[in-house]
Amino acid sequence: MEYVNLGNSGLRVSRLCLGTMNMGSKQWKPWIYDEKESEPIIAHAFESGVNFIDLADFYSSGENEAVCANVLRRIAKRDEIVVATKVGYPFGGGQNNQGHSRLHLEKALDGSLKRMKMDYVDIYMLHYYDLTTPVEEFWETMDSFVRKGKVRYLACSTMMSWQFAKIYYTAEKNGWQKPVNMQLQLSAAYREEEREMIPFCRDARVGISAFSPLARGILSCDFSSNRNTTDFFTHEMFGDAVSKEIALSVNRVAKRYGVQPAQIAQAWVLQHSGVDVMLVGADTKDQFNTALAALEMPKLTPEDLYEIERNYTPRDHINDYNADCRIPRNTRPAKAPYDK
Repeated sequence: MEYVNLGNSGLRVSRLCLGTMNMGSKQWKPWIYDEKESEPIIAHAFESGVNFIDLADFYSSGENEAVCANVLRRIAKRDEIVVATKVGYPFGGGQNNQGHSRLHLEKALDGSLKRMKMDYVDIYMLHYYDLTTPVEEFWETMDSFVRKGKVRYLACSTMMSWQFAKIYYTAEKNGWQKPVNMQLQLSAAYREEEREMIPFCRDARVGISAFSPLARGILSCDFSSNRNTTDFFTHEMFGDAVSKEIALSVNRVAKRYGVQPAQIAQAWVLQHSGVDVMLVGADTKDQFNTALAALEMPKLTPEDLYEIERNYTPRDHINDYNADCRIPRNTRPAKAPYDK
């Protein structure tokens, strides 16, 4: 396992982070694993050197945090692991049980710590950017969590570059804790963050963790899997013909190397100059081993990269503000050795 400092901080994390959206309660989604099913995967990841796990209060309506924390108490020492959880999406009924108001943030953090039975969380992350709450209100509240000892580091996820810059410079202006990490979506099928977010984070020395390296599963090329056939968001985000062509290109490169397409898709992310950490949402030990193999792969060749990237053209951002938006996209022709 490789380890890096997360952004401009002293926090050391594994380059693979265990994503756990698939763990919690089957009442939330049909493809979710319960605690008994989740434990072997979590244990295998930590036995493989992972020290970083990503949770969210929204996942399985809180059961994700409870289930994963129960497993962690059995298999790991608290001071040897880095636990991140996220806040913002609706949690319960009512107008104030969502977003980033001071009222909701304080209640949500206390709820997360109670469900996890922890005194603090290592990384507390905004799940998105709340347009209805002043940035000064929600980031001062986030800063107060660090000062109270309930949180060690702050981070953000899935927002526009200008929104993240607004948070970053508001923190700098007021002497508050700055975010040490931006968790963004990046895959061969979704590269819009290369335009502004990744360059901004690199310039500001903010760490970058990438989620959905398999584009919610389509880059595994298993188009008939339970996740790919039942997850509404997979169809919404990657149901277009171009996304499928990208998957087929990944498959061609995988055949050349004699490996699974998922390994090539993950190697593409891990070898990206803008990525520090890649999230792995594994359903089995073998799937996690594929990510380990991707971490150890030699550099993809220029020919490999052209084949993987030739179909990609600009598209809509995937965030909370433009659901159901699609930009028609065209592909480019193949080149040797993939033109046969």
